[in-house]
Amino acid sequence: MKGRKVTERLRNKSDHKRILDELSDADTVVFCLPLYVDSVPSHVLSFLKEMEGFCNENDVRLNLYSISNNGFIEGNQSEPLLQVFQNFCSRSHLKWCGGIGIGGGVMLNVTRILFVVQIGLLFLNMLLSGVQSGNFFPIDAFENFVVQALILLFLNSGVLFHTLRMGCAINRGNFYGKRYTRILIPSFVFIIFADVFFVIISIFEGGIFKGWLAKK
Repeated sequence: MKGRKVTERLRNKSDHKRILDELSDADTVVFCLPLYVDSVPSHVLSFLKEMEGFCNENDVRLNLYSISNNGFIEGNQSEPLLQVFQNFCSRSHLKWCGGIGIGGGVMLNVTRILFVVQIGLLFLNMLLSGVQSGNFFPIDAFENFVVQALILLFLNSGVLFHTLRMGCAINRGNFYGKRYTRILIPSFVFIIFADVFFVIISIFEGGIFKGWLAKK
């Protein structure tokens, strides 16, 4: 996106005033958030209520877009969330410009981790090859990395395509509409990876190790 960009994190009510102050000089706002129980998370809903009053009282007129990531395989599960933002814009007299519903959020995390792992393996192969043969740039290692990177790029191509298109619409201030996409893998494969991912997360963050890794 062109122009001056400001990224704000909305975590609790202490963030409200800071973010609302930024809105006074903004032309466009993009909400990026996860789907929670088929709607917006509660702390975001609380902020929207305050933002509605702020925009009406201060005659703030913005273009508003939304990007929603959800843990289901299909992106259209985010339809209720996008409807919330559309209704919010109507009440706040803002211009609703559309949003993206992204399915397969778990696999998006997995592919990100896999890409980092692939980079690590590439450097490890380069190091081992250099130590063993003096060749720090083994062609086969680079070829394998490129193949794996292209596979990951393909899996995320739908998300990249729609976010790039939204970026172009934001630059022009145009209406984008509602678009839905997903991680490009078969559903049965997604279910396996999602189950493994959530088991690992539950063990280390909410299961038998709960509290062990928390900051003291």
